[in-house]
Amino acid sequence: MSDHLIVSHYLEPMKLIFATNNDHKVEEIRSVTGNKFEIITMKEAGIHIDIPEPHDSLEANASEKSRTIYQMTGTNCFSEDTGLEVESLNGEPGVKSARYAGEDKSFDKNIDKLLANLENKENRKARFRTVISLIINGEEIQFEGIANGKIIPARKGGKGFGYDPVFIPEGADKTFAEMSLEEKNKYSHRSKATTKLIAFLKSLYINNGN
Repeated sequence: MSDHLIVSHYLEPMKLIFATNNDHKVEEIRSVTGNKFEIITMKEAGIHIDIPEPHDSLEANASEKSRTIYQMTGTNCFSEDTGLEVESLNGEPGVKSARYAGEDKSFDKNIDKLLANLENKENRKARFRTVISLIINGEEIQFEGIANGKIIPARKGGKGFGYDPVFIPEGADKTFAEMSLEEKNKYSHRSKATTKLIAFLKSLYINNGN
């Protein structure tokens, strides 16, 4: 990142396009940012595309999505990519978490495959990892959030999305899918990465004398 990031025009609340079509992720991000910044979805920005995730790292996929939207719109934006990394499966499903069981991105099929692969494993340690890619005036900054925990043998809870029904974070006694959004934010990888994003954006205001 350049030491000369231009922020002189951020005198009003900053507007950012969130480069995702996942409504669950939008809800989680907005629950952390509150009214501090104006988060605009791709749909609200009139963008109706599915951005490919062709890379073998969360960092590269997050960058792909944010750069695609910035190049299309010239508007400051951010994206995120998240993966579940299971220790005894050598980091799987990782960057392929959404498509672990196929291109249809079925939450249920992904969980079924994960539980089948862990059936005879004693080590069930896992972590969720989120990488946020922010682009401001064409310059990219990335933020990481990690939630350590474990995979349980069967689903519990009906909230959340993705692998939430089988993941219990460290320090908790229930799955993400059993938690309210407020509870989940205390442990969530996405919340941790978003908190870093907010701190950075606030620093732009402070450094600009606001």
